[in-house]
Amino acid sequence: MTLPLVVGIDGSEASLEAVDWAAEESALHEVPLHLVHAAVPEHAVSDLIAVASERARRGASAVRLSDEVVHEEAAAALVGKGRNALALVLGSRGLGDLAGLLLGSVSLAVAAHADCPVIVVRGAAEHRHGRFGSVVVGVEDGEGSDTALQFAFREAQVRHCRLVAVHAWSVPVGNPGPPGLSGYALQAGRRPPGEMLSDKLAGPAARYPEVAVSSEVVEGSARRALLDQASRADVLVVGARRRHGHVGLQLGLVNHAVLHHAPCPVVVVPTV
Repeated sequence: MTLPLVVGIDGSEASLEAVDWAAEESALHEVPLHLVHAAVPEHAVSDLIAVASERARRGASAVRLSDEVVHEEAAAALVGKGRNALALVLGSRGLGDLAGLLLGSVSLAVAAHADCPVIVVRGAAEHRHGRFGSVVVGVEDGEGSDTALQFAFREAQVRHCRLVAVHAWSVPVGNPGPPGLSGYALQAGRRPPGEMLSDKLAGPAARYPEVAVSSEVVEGSARRALLDQASRADVLVVGARRRHGHVGLQLGLVNHAVLHHAPCPVVVVPTV
């Protein structure tokens, strides 16, 4: 069975922009698109579903489309639907969110608890509709970004665009090293950052040989490096580790920063 792309709708403009993006994405991946609206029983939702469905058909007329109304709290409903989804697609802001919020509370809760990739559709139209020709992925040492890399390579392949792999590093706090020794030399004494990044890319690059890949090794803040690259990207992909002994994911400072501030759609991919 082909897993669908599930998009959460609530009638907000941000959720309709998510429908537009999800329709294009489902066409690229040739998967069904499923619209989900969580509502309390007394609310009428037929007009909302009709508007969202029309947007989806306009963006991808050949995609198999379905819809569903779930009488449940929105975040819990979407997390549940994500257990049988290729990915969950959400707008960056919802109808009920306060004006000062950078990211809606439902989107943040779903990103922190879903079992599948969560895509928060952010940014202006040029970022949402593939005009930059690049997918950016954050890569860290260890296993935290392995599944994100697989997602990013597949995304670059279906979009026929290049992949930009970003690794940011810094000298550990409290380890200044000998006088005159640069930060790079200190890091390279343990493992050169460029070598780590090349090793991480080798496996997926062999599986997706048609994807053009460029590497960016940055000394400094991962948040700054990813947000800088995202300014020239159609999609930004980051990984998230699962919490040991707890439900949900470890959405650290970097993940929070890109979810709140990235100028393009952000994908949070749980580690398998």
